[in-house]
Amino acid sequence: MTILQALDRYYHRLDDVVAPGWSREKFGWCIILDRQGEPVLDQDLRDLSGKNPKPKLYVVPAAVKRTVGVAPNFLWDKSAYVLGRTAGENKRTAQEHAAFVAFHMARLRGQNDEGLVALRLFLEKWTPARFDAAPFRPEMLDANIMFRLEGDTVYLHERPAARALVEAKPEDGKKENVFCLITGEPSAIARLHPTIKGVEGAQTAGAALVSFNLDAFASLGKEQGENAPTSEMAAFRYGAALNHLLTRDGPNRIRRPIGDATVVFWADAGNAKAAAAADGWFGAALAGDITDADEARKLREELEKVAKGRPLAELRPGIEDGTRFHVLGLSPNAARLSVRFWLSDDLDAFARRLAAHHSDLKLEPAPEGWGAAPSVNRLLVRSIALQGEFKNIPPLLAGEVMRAVLSGGRYPQSLLAATIIRLRAGDDPLSGWHVAVIRAVLTRDHRLRFQKEDVPVSLAREEPNKAYQLGRLFAVLEAAQRMALGKTNTTIRDRYFGAASATPAGVFPLLLRGVQNHLGKLRKDGKGGWIEREIEEILDKLSLDLPRALPLAEQGRFAVGYYHQRKERFKGRPEEAASSEAAEKGDDE
Repeated sequence: MTILQALDRYYHRLDDVVAPGWSREKFGWCIILDRQGEPVLDQDLRDLSGKNPKPKLYVVPAAVKRTVGVAPNFLWDKSAYVLGRTAGENKRTAQEHAAFVAFHMARLRGQNDEGLVALRLFLEKWTPARFDAAPFRPEMLDANIMFRLEGDTVYLHERPAARALVEAKPEDGKKENVFCLITGEPSAIARLHPTIKGVEGAQTAGAALVSFNLDAFASLGKEQGENAPTSEMAAFRYGAALNHLLTRDGPNRIRRPIGDATVVFWADAGNAKAAAAADGWFGAALAGDITDADEARKLREELEKVAKGRPLAELRPGIEDGTRFHVLGLSPNAARLSVRFWLSDDLDAFARRLAAHHSDLKLEPAPEGWGAAPSVNRLLVRSIALQGEFKNIPPLLAGEVMRAVLSGGRYPQSLLAATIIRLRAGDDPLSGWHVAVIRAVLTRDHRLRFQKEDVPVSLAREEPNKAYQLGRLFAVLEAAQRMALGKTNTTIRDRYFGAASATPAGVFPLLLRGVQNHLGKLRKDGKGGWIEREIEEILDKLSLDLPRALPLAEQGRFAVGYYHQRKERFKGRPEEAASSEAAEKGDDE
């Protein structure tokens, strides 16, 4: 099923979506006219409950698709079109207002409805200079404006005569019926596809999911929508459904974009209740970062059961077995939208892949602040984002990671490289987030047979991998330095972590000579016996020929071994571990 077909099906499930010929637009003001077309009052339509007024959404005749030309909306528009006034300077304001007046004079000709007659009289008499007098206010400039007849309870576009005009079939007998690619039925083709609003970073006026605005995109001499024939009704339906999904703070949208991709999802279930249950579970599992302890525990247990093969319908009775599910990631691309990823499958398949993702990330002890199932966004910002800021997550990499999570495919190798680069740049490996990501990449590669060796979840003393044991050894040498010298301005981790993981043969001989001084001091103080035993145990598993250089995957295993060994020291003593790590962070600062 294609994206547009899935959206078209979703439209038929919606109860509160707008009808063809209408759209939801943000409004600030309404001008109230008397029956002679004189403006008698203005009505503030904005939401005044917060600190600053916010425009509210109203259903009005569908907005026209504007590119570079002048095109007025019917019965409403921004102040430049309706009143011929703007807050700033606009050379086209007079042209836009003239177009609005001419369009309505033609469209309202012969209408006897007193509301429509009042609007026609208003436009005939209006001059932009009248805006400086009451009841108009400067706040109205550049806002969308609609009309209402004095004493009427509905807006002008809601009057029966106005609705009849809006819903009248366009007089265009020249359009040829062509098979629609969505419905498979012959119909008039949409020349321009609907505007999609709500994608983070896209133009505020909206952008097109399907468009052919350059000759390079067209073929066989066809123009605009003829290149991807879609009926006008199907185009309207998919546009309305997608705009509904992209509603800010809506239940089918991940609140924060992943990289530059705004993500929406929806279920294709037998009834609305089952679909809402499926949407709710997926939203919590994918974007959760749940703060409630009970909900977090419940989600964690469900993911573990799903990983063992239990169908989701058994765990959540409200979800139907075999529910079809869709996930769409959209990124801004000037006046158009790019599909960053599109996945469609059974909800159980998505659930199993999510469970596998969290299983691959499993690490003992868990990283600090881990929770039940951290979102992809939180995972990336804690492991690869410069200065830990969401805006520094590489957008292409974020999209690739999301696709790997949802498809169950291989994580991008650039994720492993970016994580190790952050560790070399000074990020703290003991936070655990970088190590969890490294383990996930390597574990999945092993499961998909790209790597021969698996990566242990917790400390594995008998692990044969040389890089893992070197990571352990580095952690023990660091502990020896700290016990012997106490607080220092620079530890061996600060100076040698990157070099030791990449070129161990050039660094470890130096470190092993240096540790003898530390051990000598500890012996005099009667301490450090366990350090000598750990060093002997690890060196027994290493051959004398240390590798001159380690590839990226082995550098990842080095980081995992380091983390396991450092955390083992305080295993079962979380308070001492927290105290030690706080002291180290204090040293770094």
